[in-house]
Amino acid sequence: MPEFTELDLHTTLADQLDEGGGPVILVNLLRVAPEDVDQLLLAWSTDAAALRRQPGFISTQLYRGIAGSSAFLNHAVWESTDHYRAARLDDSARAAARGLYPASLVATPHLFRKQAVPGICVA
Repeated sequence: MPEFTELDLHTTLADQLDEGGGPVILVNLLRVAPEDVDQLLLAWSTDAAALRRQPGFISTQLYRGIAGSSAFLNHAVWESTDHYRAARLDDSARAAARGLYPASLVATPHLFRKQAVPGICVA
């Protein structure tokens, strides 16, 4: 069974799912044993294909650490927290992928929004 950890020790993903508004960016750090990389890619692509059909989904991108790393970063954009929560809780949409994720997987999902920094970037 994959393990889930919190990125922020003070604000859990469950806390974030209670907050409305949007859009939101899901950043999910994924770590697997090197021998499970192909299985993770199969599971992630199956899951992503199902999530793409969900209301509120905008886009996703998977990044892999370089130099043979077995660490990945998933970046997904959703119209709102409500849309992401509904997709996350829809067991029928994600059922095909659930049994595919390797047992060595450690996932660290967290939601973000743009942050304005004067003179550097806008929100």
